[in-house]
Amino acid sequence: MKNAFNKKDSTEFISRIEKLSSTSKPNWGKMSIEKMLAHCNVTYEKIYDNIHPKPNAFKKLLLKLFVKNAVVNEKPYKKNGQTAPEFIIKNSRNFDIEKNRLIDYINKTQQLGENYFEGKESHSFGILTKQEWNNMLSKHLDHHLTQFGV
Repeated sequence: MKNAFNKKDSTEFISRIEKLSSTSKPNWGKMSIEKMLAHCNVTYEKIYDNIHPKPNAFKKLLLKLFVKNAVVNEKPYKKNGQTAPEFIIKNSRNFDIEKNRLIDYINKTQQLGENYFEGKESHSFGILTKQEWNNMLSKHLDHHLTQFGV
């Protein structure tokens, strides 16, 4: 698995994103390219921006018990898997804006480094290790970039 905190691996993710165009089509799934980029940005918005409501205690408990392991382990996501409602992008988005936002978030994450993330609280899953953060970030990016053939 790639390391979201490693400069070489982050550069590789960005290189893959740079290969996308506004006309890129998915190999599976229903998302358009700009919605996929916006979807990937939600993960980073939850880390860096205070724009998504936090789940209540009961929902957070359910997420920790039933979802967390699938998100933070090293096993790749299956094609056409279900996503959480807050990750579904309903309105139209601009390809260039979403692409540039994602690249900026990837760079910021790499520059902050793994020590910033060790013991950092996740919006949905509570305290995570740097390895859990890495797995969540890297496999999500890889899944969707592979979805769009890069």
